[in-house]
Amino acid sequence: MTMCWTCNDASPVQAPLTRRAVLSGMGGLAAVTALSACGGTKTNEGFRSIQPDDRAFSTGLHVVTLGTQAGPPVELERAGISTALIVDGAVYLVDCGRGSTTQYIHAGLRFSALRSIFITHLHADHIADYYNFIILAGSAPNFTGDVLSPIDVYGPGSAGALPGKFGGGDVGTVAPNNPTPGMRDLTELCSQAYAYSSNIFMRDSGAPDPRDLVRVNDIGIPGHVPASYVNTSPTMEPFVVMRDDNVIVSASLVPHGPVFPSFAYRFDTKYGSATFSGDTTYSENLITLARSTDVLLHEAVNVRGATNVPAEVLSHILESHVEVQEVGAVAERADAKQLILTHIGDRVTSPLPVQQWESWAAVGYRGTVRVASDLQHFIVNRG
Repeated sequence: MTMCWTCNDASPVQAPLTRRAVLSGMGGLAAVTALSACGGTKTNEGFRSIQPDDRAFSTGLHVVTLGTQAGPPVELERAGISTALIVDGAVYLVDCGRGSTTQYIHAGLRFSALRSIFITHLHADHIADYYNFIILAGSAPNFTGDVLSPIDVYGPGSAGALPGKFGGGDVGTVAPNNPTPGMRDLTELCSQAYAYSSNIFMRDSGAPDPRDLVRVNDIGIPGHVPASYVNTSPTMEPFVVMRDDNVIVSASLVPHGPVFPSFAYRFDTKYGSATFSGDTTYSENLITLARSTDVLLHEAVNVRGATNVPAEVLSHILESHVEVQEVGAVAERADAKQLILTHIGDRVTSPLPVQQWESWAAVGYRGTVRVASDLQHFIVNRG
């Protein structure tokens, strides 16, 4: 199989680059750097600059990295993690990090084309803009006449219980009567929190009831898989979450520290496949899910050389994330045809040394590596 890839090399805003503050658990994240080197290392794929445009998505399989930042810190240079997969004009969104609603239209995508949202896990940096797609993009048409149509949402169910505190000691519990809401409960609680706004908009401007705009599915883990909040990612085979006329979506549990459930997703289409790691440390489940995938979008972190973070904290980070120096081996074991790094965190260097990251990720991997920037557009074609 020969694949043709296209990438958009420039972000629309070149922001000042600053040294990032360290946040416990995740911080020191890297700044936006536009890709400058184009060319494959495994095949003769070509790369050229394009401007994302609604017309560009009408046929074929596309991936647009709306936001590529790892972790909760609010930074100017990168938007929160969110990626759009487009098949023949239909949009499927993986995660809804900070700013993704606006990034979505910056990318030339239409809310009316959004079919489904898939949430990998319920950390705030992956869902910060989730309800904005419903309460804002669905409330009234924007200046172009675009408005959200009813969509399906797929995400984790309840964890069932909470883990102990890292490092020991006591810690409070938010919402003790329902401390681990899953996707369905989270959406209902958002609708309650915004009830006054929704009720006024419905009465004053004819806005739709936001509850009618979304069909939420808590992903059920197959009953034979012995998964729980204390056994978050047992060895398992991928299982189908959703299928429609464009895609078959499969999922598998991946280990992301104490978070449960945390999913990776694979999208299979007539044009090819794309696999999203979600947040994960090294995972055999992910490798199985991503076997022979055309595109593996994988998170990565750099902690080597970090001197201002205690060793036990660095070790704790690597219970949740994969080092950029090790991610190439994951892609090679999966026989992934292409590797795109996103959900990018560098605890050592700012601005992000993109070429160094690409070199690190290429170790042990024979495919093409790209470090994604915000609003980057990748096209995958067979032939």
